[in-house]
Amino acid sequence: MVEAKNELSSSFIYRYNSIECVGPYYVQYITNLNQDVNGCIEESESLEQIDESFVIDENDEVYLRSLDPKEWKKQDHYAVLGLEHLRYKASPALIKSAYRQKVLKHHPDKRKAKGEVVNRDHDYFTCITKAWEILGDKNKRRSYDSVDPQFDDSLPSSSDISKYDFYKLFSEYFERNSRWTDRRPVPQLGGPDDSRESVDKFYKFWYDFDSWREYSYEDEEAKESGQDREERRWIEKQNRAVRAKRKKEEMCRIRNLVDLAYNADPRIVKFKQEDRDRKEAMKRAKAEAAKARQEEQERAAKEEEEKKKREKEEAEAQEKLKQKALKAEREAQKRALKRERKILRDECKEHGYYVNKETDLVKHMEFTEKLCEMLSAKELEELNTQLKSGGKEVFLAKLEQIETKLQHERQKMFQPGNRQGNGQGNSKTHSWTQDDINLLIKAVNLFPAGTSQRWEVVANFMKQHCKNGHEYNLSPKDVLSKAKELQSCDEQNARLKLAANKTAYKQLEEQQNKRSGAGENLPEETSQRFPIGEAWTAEEQRLLEQALKTYPANTPERWDRIAECVKSRTKKECILRYKELAEMVRAKKAAQNILK
Repeated sequence: MVEAKNELSSSFIYRYNSIECVGPYYVQYITNLNQDVNGCIEESESLEQIDESFVIDENDEVYLRSLDPKEWKKQDHYAVLGLEHLRYKASPALIKSAYRQKVLKHHPDKRKAKGEVVNRDHDYFTCITKAWEILGDKNKRRSYDSVDPQFDDSLPSSSDISKYDFYKLFSEYFERNSRWTDRRPVPQLGGPDDSRESVDKFYKFWYDFDSWREYSYEDEEAKESGQDREERRWIEKQNRAVRAKRKKEEMCRIRNLVDLAYNADPRIVKFKQEDRDRKEAMKRAKAEAAKARQEEQERAAKEEEEKKKREKEEAEAQEKLKQKALKAEREAQKRALKRERKILRDECKEHGYYVNKETDLVKHMEFTEKLCEMLSAKELEELNTQLKSGGKEVFLAKLEQIETKLQHERQKMFQPGNRQGNGQGNSKTHSWTQDDINLLIKAVNLFPAGTSQRWEVVANFMKQHCKNGHEYNLSPKDVLSKAKELQSCDEQNARLKLAANKTAYKQLEEQQNKRSGAGENLPEETSQRFPIGEAWTAEEQRLLEQALKTYPANTPERWDRIAECVKSRTKKECILRYKELAEMVRAKKAAQNILK
C-alpha cells in the first residue's frame, strides 16, 4: 500500500513538473515579482541588519509619561515604539520586536512588581498598545503613514530652482514622493546626457502617478460611534467627502511638482529647441522646393510666352505679306478700272459722245459716267473693244439696254402689290416714292439689327421725318415688307450699303471735329479715311463684340489683340467698324430721345 502511494505521488510530481506556465496573467505575475524583488532588495537587507542590532532606548520613559492616553490619535506611534529614526522604512519584524521590548519594560504588572503605583485608566501603556495596534496592521499603518507628520509636502520655489542644481534638487523631491506608489521600479530623474526616450518615460510615469496615499486616519468621527444606521451612513459620507478632497489636493501637488520639473528641465528645453530647428529646416526645405517649382513654372511660362510671341510675329509677317499681296491686287484692279474708265471717256469724248443732236450731249455724258460707275474693269474692257469696232451703234445699243433695265426695275419696285411676305396694313394703298425709300434706307442704317423693337422704331422715325407735310400711316410689318423688297434688289441693296457707309463716315467726321480729340484714345492711323470694304458677317460681328468685352480700353496693345480674335479682318478694319458701331449707337439713342 505504501509503495502504491509513493508511486502515485512520484507520477503526480512528474506530471506537475512537466506543465509549462503560460498566459498574460502569468507574465504579469512574473513582472510584479521581479519589480518587488528589485525594488525592495536593498531595503530588506538594510532592515534585516537594523532588526538584529536594534536596542530599546533606556531613557524613553520620560517621553512616554508625557503622552496623554486620551489623545492617542495625535501621538507619534513610531516615536512611542522607539522607531522615530526609521519610520516608514521599519519592517514588520522590527516593529514587532520593538513592541515586545516596550511591553517587557513598561507593562503595568512589571512596574507593579517594582513597587510603582499604576493607574490603569490613565496609564501611558495604552499609548504603546495603540501604537502596536496601528503599526502592526498593514492597512492601519498605511493609513497612518499617509498623514505622517514628519513628511514634507512642500514644493521647490522659483528661487530654489534658479539657485540650485536642477538634477540634485528635483531628485530629492521625486525620491521623497516615490514612497506613495506601489509601482516598482520607480524611474530616476537621470542626468543631462539621458536620451529623449528615457526622459519621456520618466515624465510619463509621474504624469500617470498612481498614489496609494489616503486620509482615513484623520476622519473626524468613527462611524461606529453612530447611534443608528442612518447616522453611521451620514458619518461615513462626510468622511468620504473629506478624504476625496484631500486626495484631490494631493494629486494636484504631485502634478505641480512634475510641471515645475518639466518646465525647468534643461533636457526638455534642448529637445524643444531641436524640434523647432527641425520644423524650421522642414519649413525652409518646403519653401525652397516651392520656390524652385515657381521658378520652373515661370521659366516654362516665359518659354511659352516667347514661343507664342515668335508664332505671333511669324503669323503677323505672313498676314502682312498676304495683305500686301491683296493690296497690290486691289491697286492693280483699281489701276485697271481707272485705265478702262479713261479709255471709255476718251473714246466717247473723241467721237463727241456719239450724239446726233446737241440736246442729247448731256444725256450721253451722264450715261458715260453711269457706265463708269456701274461696270467692272472687265466689262469696261469688253465695251471699249466693242466701241472700237462698232462705234456709235454699240454705244446707243448699250444706252437703250441700260435704260430699259433700269426702267423695268423701277416699275417693279414701285408696284404696290409686288413685295415678299404677307404684310398687312396701309402699304397696299401707299405709293412709295424715291424720297420714302431714301428715308427708309436712312432709318435702317441708323437702327441696325439687334435694336429693341427695331421696326417700330423705324416706322416712328419715318413718321417724325416726313417731308412736304406728307404723313405716313405705316405699321412695322409694312416697313419690314418694304425693306425685304429692297434687299431682294441687288442694285438697291448696294445703294443701301453705300448710303449706310457714307452716312457713317460723314457722321464720324462731324463727331471727330466736334470732340476734337475727346473720347477713347484710338491709334492715330484711324483718323485717315479708309476705302469701304466688304460687309461684316454675323460671325465677324460676334467675334468683334466678344473681343471688345475681353480687352477693355486700358488694355495694352488692345487693337492688336482684338485683330488676333477676328482673323478675317485687319487692325484698321476693326477700328473702323468699332467707330461705325459707336456712331450708330449714338444716332439710335438720339432718335429714341426724339421719339420720346
